Amino acid sequence: MADLVYRQLLGSLKDKILAGEFPNMKLPDERSLSEQYEVSRSTVKRALSILADQGVVFKKRGSGTFINPLYLKNDSVFHYNNGSNLGITDSFQMNGRKPGIKLLKFEVVRPDQELKRDLFLKNDDFVYEIKRLRLFDDEPFMIETGYIPIKIVPELSEKIVSSSIFNYLQRERNQAVTKSYLTISAEPSTDEDQAQLGLTPTEPVGIMAGVFFLDDGTPFEYSRMRLHYRYMKYNTFVTLDD
Repeated sequence: MADLVYRQLLGSLKDKILAGEFPNMKLPDERSLSEQYEVSRSTVKRALSILADQGVVFKKRGSGTFINPLYLKNDSVFHYNNGSNLGITDSFQMNGRKPGIKLLKFEVVRPDQELKRDLFLKNDDFVYEIKRLRLFDDEPFMIETGYIPIKIVPELSEKIVSSSIFNYLQRERNQAVTKSYLTISAEPSTDEDQAQLGLTPTEPVGIMAGVFFLDDGTPFEYSRMRLHYRYMKYNTFVTLDD
């Protein structure tokens, strides 16, 4: 329950920051936030610490917590954040455009040896193969193919996978996908990339591939994402030690 409260606070603060609800670029102090959200000071401190680690805010000793102006200028569609739900529906933003999903494929398949290794599966385990087209305001920007072990979520249906699977987990099971190991690359676009994403034969496609983990460390999904190169931009926050 404590983790759920913390994630809700984290999400609420980020939503308010992006909505411009702190015009002076300064967040209320910890005590005020604790009273406003009716949560403990430790929960507030944890949320603010994560926001600082992500580069969303910065703490100025003796003055308070301020919003990072560069974060508000961030035009990357990737907003993967430690400690929060990593679902693409939440993590991808593009100037207020509405994300959408078109389900292309939903089947039960037997995993190959590589997938068994990546998801720590046994020989008799099966997986869902879920292929979806991701859109911004009905404009396709990504083809996503994911593989999820049936034993983890046996109740998946076309209705569930036609929306945010990660949000379903958090809402119905109080579980969150909070970690991932991804590789990012580019390669020539295929016929399918060109047809689905509106690319020409000479244009490349961005690739993201890797494993997403539940907050208890369980490998939840192996996913391959093929993006229109126009959206292949990734921002990160780096801390330099002395």
